[in-house]
Amino acid sequence: MSADRLADSRPDDGAPRVIVVLAAVIERDGRFLLTRRLAGTHLSGLWEFPGGKCEAGETHEECLRRELTEELGVRSTVGAELMTVEHPYPDRIVRLHFRRCEIHGDPAPLLGQEMKWATRSDLATLEFPPADVDLIALLRAGTEAKTT
Repeated sequence: MSADRLADSRPDDGAPRVIVVLAAVIERDGRFLLTRRLAGTHLSGLWEFPGGKCEAGETHEECLRRELTEELGVRSTVGAELMTVEHPYPDRIVRLHFRRCEIHGDPAPLLGQEMKWATRSDLATLEFPPADVDLIALLRAGTEAKTT
């Protein structure tokens, strides 16, 4: 099975499982689409780029298209990967792939989450998960280089 189709895995040695997550970097008119994590969820209250956990057998593109439809009610075109980061938590390792995306239609927060469009300078004033720090710096600088 390709790496694109691995949703999450747990090594045989009992190490924390790796969870593959996709996040959409959607920019319109110089603003980025953000959503706020719901109360009662991991990292609740923090702002993030929409997306979610890859399900078993899903490609990265399938995952993002599904998540954007479920969360925001929009069709999407998944573009280039901007960055991949791995971030350890006590019980898991999150492998987060940030991908450029275009959405077709007007997004609506279907899960009750807050949603906003933020400028590059706004990104510095919002609280994001630790795994997003490098991406925020990349976007604020206006660079598009792919890093890992």
